[in-house]
Amino acid sequence: MLALAFLVPLLATLLLAAAANLIVGRGGRRGIPPRAELPPCQVAIVLGAGVRPDGSPSAMLEDRLATGVELYRAGKVKKLLLSGDHGRVNHDEANAMRRFVLAAGLPSQDVFLDHAGFSTYETMYRARDVFLVRDAIVVTQRFHLPRAVYTARALGLAAWGCEADRRPYLTATRSAAREWLARCKALLELHLTRPRPRFLGPTIPITGDGRATWDEF
Repeated sequence: MLALAFLVPLLATLLLAAAANLIVGRGGRRGIPPRAELPPCQVAIVLGAGVRPDGSPSAMLEDRLATGVELYRAGKVKKLLLSGDHGRVNHDEANAMRRFVLAAGLPSQDVFLDHAGFSTYETMYRARDVFLVRDAIVVTQRFHLPRAVYTARALGLAAWGCEADRRPYLTATRSAAREWLARCKALLELHLTRPRPRFLGPTIPITGDGRATWDEF
């Protein structure tokens, strides 16, 4: 009986988690067309993915940024919104991302920074409420993209996804395992708890000059 009492809640939890992954995965994949079929949008939202000890973008982040640059050059988007974790002085994803795209030759005024992109949920919430984004192409790796698109759409953005995979990644297995749990959390946040981001602040319309979001020049 003791084993049964333990097994039933465990199976129920696993079934709920599997259902959450199915809902988020299928829902998000509906917004991921082939790149050639992506519609023109206001902005590409490039999601942060860590920096190296020297402050340069990680391999995953480099590939997301390079993909964002390609979308801009192809005329698919008019702006880039680089959303990363800049919650500590010694961990600055946002400015590492900015330096990368400026080195690629993008105009300064078209590069927006979101320094409080601590999670996919917070990034999309802030894109809507701080940057007044209406439609966007979300840029991240394949394992993460369905959740990112699902989150953006659930928060009211007309969002499409663009895969940024360009090479094998050492953390791919670990990232995929974490994603299974992250999809469960996303479903709870989007449809049950609806928390506010840690930071909101004044609006900075994506239609303006991106340099208004920079904290260093």
